[in-house]
Amino acid sequence: MATAHIDISTDVLESARMSVPEIKQELALALYAQGRLSIGKARELAGMSLWDFRQLLGTRHIAPHYDEPDLAEDLAALGDLRQAGS
Repeated sequence: MATAHIDISTDVLESARMSVPEIKQELALALYAQGRLSIGKARELAGMSLWDFRQLLGTRHIAPHYDEPDLAEDLAALGDLRQAGS
């Protein structure tokens, strides 16, 4: 997998009082909130597990992206599970 690098001066990091991992988390949160990254790619950028990233979204009051097609898919899966259990 190819990677890209962003140069951030130490002065900027010190002024922001943030580390590189914290900057990556902030970028991941912003891009996810804007709908520019999926939750999987955002958590990858943040260097976090899916569970931890979801918790971070919650603490920042960033709603998960969940729309009608997602709901329909989940309802269909539940229906399949009910039929399999009968």
